[in-house]
Amino acid sequence: MATTTGKLSIQNAHVNMVEKPTNIRWRVFIMLLALVTINYVDRAVLSIAMPSIQKDLGLNPAIVGVILSSFFWGYAAMQIPSGWIADRYRADKVVFGAAFGWGLVQTMTGFITGAKSLLFLRVLLGMTEAPVYPASSKLQSIWLTSKERGRGATLIDGGAPLGTAVGGPIIIAFMAWFGGWRGALIGAGVLTIIMSFLVWRVIKGGPNNNPKVNEAEREYISKALGEENEENKRRSTGLKIGVKDYLTARNFWCMCLGWFSFNVVFFGLMTWGPSYLAATQHLDINSIGGSILIIFGAGFIGELTGGFISDKWRAKGGNTNTVMRTMLSVAGIMTSLSIFLLSKSTSVTMAITTLAFALFFLRWAGLYWSIPATISQREHIGTVGGCMNLSGNIAGVITPIIIGIIVSSTGSYFIALMLFVCAGLLLALVSCLINFNKKIGNLSESAN
Repeated sequence: MATTTGKLSIQNAHVNMVEKPTNIRWRVFIMLLALVTINYVDRAVLSIAMPSIQKDLGLNPAIVGVILSSFFWGYAAMQIPSGWIADRYRADKVVFGAAFGWGLVQTMTGFITGAKSLLFLRVLLGMTEAPVYPASSKLQSIWLTSKERGRGATLIDGGAPLGTAVGGPIIIAFMAWFGGWRGALIGAGVLTIIMSFLVWRVIKGGPNNNPKVNEAEREYISKALGEENEENKRRSTGLKIGVKDYLTARNFWCMCLGWFSFNVVFFGLMTWGPSYLAATQHLDINSIGGSILIIFGAGFIGELTGGFISDKWRAKGGNTNTVMRTMLSVAGIMTSLSIFLLSKSTSVTMAITTLAFALFFLRWAGLYWSIPATISQREHIGTVGGCMNLSGNIAGVITPIIIGIIVSSTGSYFIALMLFVCAGLLLALVSCLINFNKKIGNLSESAN
């Protein structure tokens, strides 16, 4: 009996020794991808439903313009506060609270009675959606090793092109199923609330407390993050790092400028792309919908491709500076080249193809969501991510207005396209000026 027990103990010990790590950390980021996709579907609801809303509520074009831009007021204003909250409280709870909150606000929007209530709820929607990106950036530093954050960053940000691509068909289906724009708004809100609970079941607790994480995965994450923290301590100057250190750091400003440049192109194409295709290629609404699905679908594939390449390159020993600077430079240069070729397009096929190429490479810049965890101290990651996203949303506010002025004054999209070309080149340039081997406030790190 004792012999049998001894054999079983040895067998169990052997099993434990060869236990394969679970992959709960990747489930976490797949769920965040799904959540950000819903986020962009929710943003699309109002634009798609606005013709019906405008007719039913008797809204004039001037107030419609204000309402469509009001989301960004709340969203941009809450970026830095949201990052600060994510740094001081559990990021998983912040993500859940934000998702549940914006789902509730979206549901309430289905019961509006006029312009004032719609304007108020759109600002509130922007405020409740704001914490998702900064808090998700914080989760990277908790769940992923430094060599996995490229994929983590692009999984999070991949929801933007994916949500833009599928948002139109989903909302049109909701309007048909639920009896018009009110039903679509309520349906989108309820879907978000349901998704918030599904996401919470996967992300809650972190690697140390999540019951689905086995000991092998927990040890893998803990060891990698421990080594990263030890290296950070070794390079630390021992001085307290504050706001001044970030505001005087080249890395910080290049990060913000690079993300601004990226969003000039992305928000420009997202808001004016359909109008460009209608005006220059004479596409109808159904053809535009299919084209957007192809173009932004290519962006989603490009985003995941960029994250995969960067992590695999680093896993094979690639220097972080070389990997990130090369990937982001290629993203900016290829985007600029594609947009320049778009300005010379002579057919619908060429226009859609060059736009798809532009989005494919542009979305490699989703790697920017790994930068806050790369260059900032652990306790400031959320706040730095909020600052970065604030710069991006400033681009979202001003770019559509600038393009509108250019098109209305020149009667052409050429200068607007050249603006995108310049933004892509600026993205490439400033990305090369970021030192990805140095955290702000630390001594220069060795290339590794």
